[in-house]
Amino acid sequence: MFRLLLCSYFFPPIGGSGAQRPTKFARYLPTIGYQPIVVTGPGRAVGRWTPADSTLQRELPTDLELYRVPGPEPENKSWDARAERWFRIRSPWTRWWQQGVVSAAESLSEVDAVWTIMPPYASAEPSIQLSRLLGRPWVADLGDPWALDEMMMYPSRVHLFLERARMRRTLSTAAAIVMSTNEAVRRVRDFIPAFTGPILSIGNGYDDTDFAQGPGLKRSDGKFRIVHTGYLHTEQGLRQRNLGRIRRLMGGEVAPVDVLARSHFHLIEALELLRGEDPQLIDKVELHLAGVMSTSDVRVAQRSPLVHMCGYLTHSESIALMRSADLLFLPLHNLPPGHRAGNVPGKTYEYLAAGRPILAAVPCGDARDLVTTAAGAAYVVDPDDVEGMVTVIRGLLEERMPSKSDRDMSVVGTFEYRNLVRRVGDLLAELR
Repeated sequence: MFRLLLCSYFFPPIGGSGAQRPTKFARYLPTIGYQPIVVTGPGRAVGRWTPADSTLQRELPTDLELYRVPGPEPENKSWDARAERWFRIRSPWTRWWQQGVVSAAESLSEVDAVWTIMPPYASAEPSIQLSRLLGRPWVADLGDPWALDEMMMYPSRVHLFLERARMRRTLSTAAAIVMSTNEAVRRVRDFIPAFTGPILSIGNGYDDTDFAQGPGLKRSDGKFRIVHTGYLHTEQGLRQRNLGRIRRLMGGEVAPVDVLARSHFHLIEALELLRGEDPQLIDKVELHLAGVMSTSDVRVAQRSPLVHMCGYLTHSESIALMRSADLLFLPLHNLPPGHRAGNVPGKTYEYLAAGRPILAAVPCGDARDLVTTAAGAAYVVDPDDVEGMVTVIRGLLEERMPSKSDRDMSVVGTFEYRNLVRRVGDLLAELR
């Protein structure tokens, strides 16, 4: 059996969006003849981006070969993060992770390839080292396009240049590069034209078995339920608005992006506007926000009495909440005309699988293409179009909007994780 060293910091019992892809890969790779050997962190929740979800461990093969970088995991203190960001001095966390990955895997024998899921992008350097030590190719599974991602912001033009140089240098050693969207593939191809290996899109996805656990949450409350699951980017968005002009002058922005739109900020504005126009109508509405929230997320949510903050839910609880929704909210950052977004939020695929109508506040890009192609599965507005959101919600409450529950499963089904894993297998067979 082909033995694949799968390197991912995010892995059960850590939950959240970052853990879904490596979990599903570890679960389904053996079904197509590939044995995963996982190298990951200690599995202790230490912050907002690493919530605990022990239920995901039930999905893993009982005989999974698993190597954990030993703790204690260094705390990523603010001054360490600033030193790394401004002066490119590796933080204690980065040193711990990079050295630990190599130590955990360098003595493994009979490994046929290394597959590294990022972020963190600090995983690139140890992957190169392991590839050389083991004499095997490595695949850079980037997801978002690293220093080409408009969501990334750097202190200055020089910092952006240096990070792109690092990106080009490390990726040039990979046997193949995997991105999550076609737009990201295009950017990387243009960025590294001399790269001769495959650069392809294998997106995130959903698992049919997660949606075969019975119906969603039963409803008898007569409310119109809007649901958002996963992370909100209010804090980053507010910081970017405050520093955006300086960042543009310093040249640290990848693109002129409005990050705040990738949150509930404008939806709350829409609900409060509708509440002022028609209090009796809006009294039927409730907004459920599921996920780990920052202080800024909570502060914005508290602007409306219609909001229910659910906190972090296990993956199965999150899916049940999705399936109970009358409308799923999918926000993304805003970009000026002529720019396409380079990523698709991971929740998009599960929203599509849940079969509920979607309010997609997204710019031009793969996310908009996907939700409109999938049998018109969404009501699409621009990310900051408050009036457009009001129109959709009012129309649904007054039963004047056409149904958006249908799905073209020939489109959606390509993102089912077993189909994605087959594409992983095809790529690895090409590299043999």
